[in-house]
Amino acid sequence: MISLDGVLFFPVTPFDDKLAVDVGSLAAHVERGVAAGPGAVFAAGGTGEFHALAPDEHRTVVATAVDATAGRVPVFAGAGGPLPVAVEQVRAASDVGADGVLLLPPYLVEAPGAGLVAYCAAVTEATDLPVIVYHRANAVFDPVSAAALADLPTVIGLKDGLGDLDLLTRIMAAIRARLGPSGRTFQFFNGLPTAELTAPAYAGLGVRLYSSAVFCFAPQISHAFARALATDDTEAVRGLLDDFFVPLVALRRQVPGYAVSLVKAATRLQGQPVGGVRPPLVDPSAEHLDELRRIIDAGTALTESLARR
Repeated sequence: MISLDGVLFFPVTPFDDKLAVDVGSLAAHVERGVAAGPGAVFAAGGTGEFHALAPDEHRTVVATAVDATAGRVPVFAGAGGPLPVAVEQVRAASDVGADGVLLLPPYLVEAPGAGLVAYCAAVTEATDLPVIVYHRANAVFDPVSAAALADLPTVIGLKDGLGDLDLLTRIMAAIRARLGPSGRTFQFFNGLPTAELTAPAYAGLGVRLYSSAVFCFAPQISHAFARALATDDTEAVRGLLDDFFVPLVALRRQVPGYAVSLVKAATRLQGQPVGGVRPPLVDPSAEHLDELRRIIDAGTALTESLARR
């Protein structure tokens, strides 16, 4: 059973000037990220433009991440969408040596809890890999269906991208009650965009794992925040939120899709040739790029100042 810890790295998927997957740039991006010390790599996830990848590209992205990581930390592969596609993706992830799966929602359709559990069951039956289920968008579980989800033997966690802490508290209680007699480990994750902004609130529930898109371009800021949160350094947490994360989220909210586009643009600004985003996402405007530079500079300066304390 995989038990995750530390900052979780969700790499972008680099594209060349013709919007084809740039395997060399992806390998370099993952290598640079792994060298910065994440707890795990999540390839072809939301930040990695999972929604925009063809099946053969998805396989290539996951295989490249596995090769570049070279066993140093676990690699989870994104999967989801139509059931046959998700099944194909988890089988491909297993074939290329991934350590686990992040199961994203089935798209477009809304379904009751029992249907969502059946979807997850069908996917998990196609692989022996451990699976983390993404609770968000049109894949919203209630406490009853979440408890049923926890009955699936290879499901090891739930990633919350909804942000309803009342519902999450009830889901956590239901899963603890269901798994209590077995002693089986089950992990919960904060999966909101720019998760650091809400990490203190989630930590109050005992949910300390979160996905850090910022790690793609500023791992030093991600690590500084994680350390401050883990050591209850309230001054550092508030400073990083006020000077970096809150302004970044304010910019992110200005254009739909910026949760991905800004991360990719920031990664380019830091010297990594990852290209732009595929439609229907759009790259940031020149004005927004200037603001992004200022935000990164402010976060970097504060992180350096905290390191000198």
